[in-house]
Amino acid sequence: MDVCVIGGSRYFGRMMIEELRDAGAAVTVINRGSTPAPHGVTHLLADRDDEAALSAALGDRRFDAVVDQVCFSPVQAATAARVFADRTPRYVLTSTVEVYAHLGRPDGPPLPEQALDLSAEQVDLQLPWSDRQFRSNHYAEGKRQAEALLTRLAPFDLVTVRTAHVLGGADFTGRLAHYVERIADGRPVEVHPAPQRATFVHAPEIARFLAWAAGADFTGPVNAASPEALDVRELCAIVGQVVGAEPEFTVSDADEPSPFSFGSCYAMDTGRSAREGFRFSPVTDWLPQAVKEARA
Repeated sequence: MDVCVIGGSRYFGRMMIEELRDAGAAVTVINRGSTPAPHGVTHLLADRDDEAALSAALGDRRFDAVVDQVCFSPVQAATAARVFADRTPRYVLTSTVEVYAHLGRPDGPPLPEQALDLSAEQVDLQLPWSDRQFRSNHYAEGKRQAEALLTRLAPFDLVTVRTAHVLGGADFTGRLAHYVERIADGRPVEVHPAPQRATFVHAPEIARFLAWAAGADFTGPVNAASPEALDVRELCAIVGQVVGAEPEFTVSDADEPSPFSFGSCYAMDTGRSAREGFRFSPVTDWLPQAVKEARA
């Protein structure tokens, strides 16, 4: 299998590249070159926002599948649709659980993929998507619009992987470390008055899933998460067991009192991934080890 990965320079994207390589795939990584690519893969340099440069870097290469790790806007999605139209029959877009954020559910059963109606999603290519701060501030909207645009216009088979909150010792965002450090130091964790549940996934496992999805034959959106949902207090209880300290909490009315305290329910239904042949591990199987890695 010949796979192109856009981005993937760090964290679970890099793990996914190594998964593909070690499984025998020919892997081509295309990014701006801020981080060296793993050994044994082809590395092309281009800014994905520069359509001419992206096309020139790819040349006449063709791929069995493309995995897009860094598509954050409908403008980037539109560029990808044009550039890869005749270069691949299969496109895997790494999306996010955040596409469900605007639903604002106080609680309820886990969300299936069809809970998000992309046909009702407005796509606005005129917003300042080229501004990185704007993209960061509108992350969920950018991902939803990217999904919507490709779902409507993609000239290839499309898979959108709605990734849960990724946890692992190498997490550059510091979100898990926030809880590990505070609980170990005896400092209180700020939470919502009634924190809601969310789903999580282990970094190595989402890497394996993305590599698997590149070679599978299903299409459409798929939730990617361990099946059990946790609220922030339950997450902190597991952290506390590992670090040997009882979590302390303070209640806050802030929109985001701490990284994984949510006012809306973010639990995702993972039935589709299981039916397609990939079963995610229970969160209790891997979270204690991830906490140990984050602490180290």
